Amino acid sequence: MHSPGANITLSNDPTFYIPPPTFHFPQKEIPERNDMDNNYQVQEKDLIESDITTYLRRHETKDLLRFLTCGSVDDGKSTLIGRLLYDSHMIYEDQLEKVAKDSKVYGTTGDDFDPALLTDGLKAEREQGITIDVAYRYFSTDKRKFIIADCPGHEQYTRNMVTGASTCNLAVILIDARYGVITQTKRHSFICSLLGIKHVVVAVNKMDLVDWSEERYEEIRRDYNAFVTRLNFADIHFIPLCALKGDNVVDPSVHMPWFDGSTFLQHIERVNIASDRNLVDMRFPVQYVIRPDLDFRGFSGTLASGVIRVGDEVMSLPSRQRSRIKAVYGPDGALDEAFAPMALTVTLTDEIDVSRGNMLVHVKNIPKVGNEFEAMLVWMHEDFAKQGGSYLVKQTTSMVPGVLSNIRYKIDVNTMRKSEEPADVLGLNEIARVHVTLHRQIAFDPYDKNRDTGAFILVDRLTNATVAAGMIIDRITSEKSSSSPVSKNILKSDSLVSTEEREKLLGQKAKTIWLTGLSGSGKSTIAKALERKLVDKGFAAYILDGDNIRHGLNRDLGFSMEDRTENIRRIAEVARLMNEAGLIVITAFISPYRKDRIEAKEVVGEGPFMEVFVNADLKTCEQRDPKGLYKKARAGEIPQFTGISAPYEAPAAPSVTVATDECSVEQCVDQIIAALG
Repeated sequence: MHSPGANITLSNDPTFYIPPPTFHFPQKEIPERNDMDNNYQVQEKDLIESDITTYLRRHETKDLLRFLTCGSVDDGKSTLIGRLLYDSHMIYEDQLEKVAKDSKVYGTTGDDFDPALLTDGLKAEREQGITIDVAYRYFSTDKRKFIIADCPGHEQYTRNMVTGASTCNLAVILIDARYGVITQTKRHSFICSLLGIKHVVVAVNKMDLVDWSEERYEEIRRDYNAFVTRLNFADIHFIPLCALKGDNVVDPSVHMPWFDGSTFLQHIERVNIASDRNLVDMRFPVQYVIRPDLDFRGFSGTLASGVIRVGDEVMSLPSRQRSRIKAVYGPDGALDEAFAPMALTVTLTDEIDVSRGNMLVHVKNIPKVGNEFEAMLVWMHEDFAKQGGSYLVKQTTSMVPGVLSNIRYKIDVNTMRKSEEPADVLGLNEIARVHVTLHRQIAFDPYDKNRDTGAFILVDRLTNATVAAGMIIDRITSEKSSSSPVSKNILKSDSLVSTEEREKLLGQKAKTIWLTGLSGSGKSTIAKALERKLVDKGFAAYILDGDNIRHGLNRDLGFSMEDRTENIRRIAEVARLMNEAGLIVITAFISPYRKDRIEAKEVVGEGPFMEVFVNADLKTCEQRDPKGLYKKARAGEIPQFTGISAPYEAPAAPSVTVATDECSVEQCVDQIIAALG
């Protein structure tokens, strides 16, 4: 928090320090600071008096937080930003005078000052009382520099929101306390998750219109948490506020004594974004080759992620030629090491072929290299996108001709599910999963692993207009692979030995016993006991366990919804082959999605497939927590964890249900064997 006279800078370029202007504002009663703020202010004052040079240098290198505000019409996005700037004394007097005059003409607060007009700068925005374009505001406090993107809430301005959110670290989702979580809230949350934003502030605004009700605030908090489990957020923070009156924006609210959390400004000053940077995967896209004379050949660019050091062994992609880092130069000269996102020039010990569009990486940490990928695509142009359309694909520093070879399906941004509309064309603001084929190879990472190397844009080859923005997905789906042209020349062959003959030889009926349930429900324990008992009875049985499979066959898969689906598909295919060999297969997988289990049943076959629901409630599973996974998930260390931040869809009509919180392992095994007949 900042009282009048606090050191605050305002600039169009947040990297430079400008002496703070003199402000003259109506004074208001400021609640007392907490101890942390008081101590910090004392330290700053002492530093100014003792060493002004160090103080200025510290403020030149302050951490930068980029955040956006999004919400439905009239939720108060622009008002929140305006109030933040006003209460923090970050507005020049001439700006205040102009806004005061405009408030009488365009304002929605009668003759009072309307903070929203500080950001709604377009004439059309003021006349309609809505935000249309993305408005950027730059400001600085003693602790951090900020860039705010005030994004429009209308669905027809989705492309504007995507543009504003693409570089942000944090999203502020505003919710009108009167209406709670609505369709637009879910849409904006989905888009923020899609764009890889990890930190979210849910600002429950207009609390004055619900009589500052704690019950209403808690109800909204529960509703938001209920639907957001499907999204990939690492940090969600709730704040009740009244942007128009300033409650909990900069100063604590006297109307909501029941809320003891931080104010909005306090939170954005303290939120930790340092861990969001990828300092593990070194990616250096080459932007320019510097050759001032015969003795120097340097490669310049911005380090997208990771750390680069003199002496590192590196590889140039896509050529895969190797060399070592000879020298690293920053703006101030030679360095021993550098980290993202620094602008650098490096030289190599060997004369290998490196040019613009190539990428230098560590030899033991290589991204994907290929000429095709799948991605989530946001179409941003009035002209429709069509399958087979040819575009320029710009990713990092490379510009490669490519083809939009397949529009797999559209996403309904209001429901976060596949759209029922045909996916042959894409219109303005529509989002779809697509397959892109390039004319030559590039190096890339999945977007959720590396935002810089996983993002791209499509450029119209005739007009040079940017028509779409995309986020690369981890892998090409089996659906695409199965329809690849190479599969047309592969025919399935039949064995001279039938499954029935193998079953007769083994004296058993082939089965796939599919155990599904939450982590900690007892699937692996039951699977092992079941295998032991079946073998003791003379049956040939084998376990396919989730953890074991991910150490081998499926080690390339993550835990996104798409990867979970592919994980289950592969297991089903393996189980089918083992059933054809006459074996009894026991699978122990969470397999959280009902649709995936239905597809697994279709692969294995309705006869051999037997779904067993290993039922234990979340509380019981969390108490067991044999691997400590729930504890890590609650701490935000494991994203997309089933039951905590990802959903589990229980079977609708399982063949057998075993309640492991009520029955012993032996009783559960006996139930399954009895169902086998």
